[in-house]
Amino acid sequence: MTDVRDIPEDMQALLDAAVDAVILIDHEGRMLVVNRSAERLFGYGAPDLVGRNVSMLMPEPHRREHDGYIARYVATGEARVIGRGREVIAVRRDGTTFPAQLSVGVVRGADPPRFAGFVRDLSEEHARDAEMRLTQERLAQVARFASMGELAAGIAHELNQPLAAIATYAQACDRLLAGPSPTLPPVQEALRQIADQALRAGEVIRRLRHLVSDRKTEQRREDLGAVVREAAELAARDVRQHDVTLDLALAGDALPADVDRVQIQQVVLNLLRNAMEALGDLPPERRTIVLGTRVVAPGQAEIVVRDQGHGVRENVALHLFEPFFTTKAEGTGLGLAISRTIARAHGGTLGFRNLAPCGVEFFLRLPLVESVT
Repeated sequence: MTDVRDIPEDMQALLDAAVDAVILIDHEGRMLVVNRSAERLFGYGAPDLVGRNVSMLMPEPHRREHDGYIARYVATGEARVIGRGREVIAVRRDGTTFPAQLSVGVVRGADPPRFAGFVRDLSEEHARDAEMRLTQERLAQVARFASMGELAAGIAHELNQPLAAIATYAQACDRLLAGPSPTLPPVQEALRQIADQALRAGEVIRRLRHLVSDRKTEQRREDLGAVVREAAELAARDVRQHDVTLDLALAGDALPADVDRVQIQQVVLNLLRNAMEALGDLPPERRTIVLGTRVVAPGQAEIVVRDQGHGVRENVALHLFEPFFTTKAEGTGLGLAISRTIARAHGGTLGFRNLAPCGVEFFLRLPLVESVT
């Protein structure tokens, strides 16, 4: 078979119906048959390809290596590319290159052997991966900044009490030493300095807390369903790694809200990761997470993450959203605290409900921009 016209019309029609490019080559690497998808993908017509070496569709150095793969297989049966799939770089007629998934199989019963190559363009997939990586980097950046805010708020809370005590006692010493019979003037001056420095530290902390509480978000009109659906796509790899089933249960109508898309997705991803970790010791049939949206009151909607795990114990529930509280061996205790901070910045709330007979549902309640009934 050296010409595309030598194969039956129904076989060519079947090949042309394939979404991926299909190329049949002989034992010397010459193309015998190509389908329509291959013509569109590479920018050639079938007459331009049939009879020529398939390596013309590859950039260097793959072009030089390809014939060697075929010759080695014919001589030894050793497979490098044949019988396997791998990602390669392909080249179009205009010289542009693109990433492609290449799978090559041996056509049974052909002597000398023939090979069928299947080529799928990965350009859009790579573009989506790049966009997803960028989004994940933005999410990580949000997490870092939010963590810093929670850390600063926690430090401020812990330090204000001793600083206030230092200021009080230092001022009392100052008054005593300023009485009718003052003594130890150097001590008096030192105590004044202690008071001044303590008050100054308190002012710095006050400003830091003010800065954290007033940090502006980049809020825009978004459909919560679209935000959640995109978060589910971002979590797809973690879902596969944890062998978890993720079910989407989105409200049928659009849920418009003024939100920072990245921050809301950060909350959703944090809740999803917590749920996946909570299901780790359960049998596969119970490792299901429901991620959904729903209207709960006029002008109010919830994003919910529900699992069938062990729920939240009463002694844990009291401290669940506190910074640095964690039940994980390697946890930081900041995830839920960060998520609560984000919820409050959006005028919303973050909470949970234990379910009967098992499981827990975390919810992020947010105001909608218009009443939905």
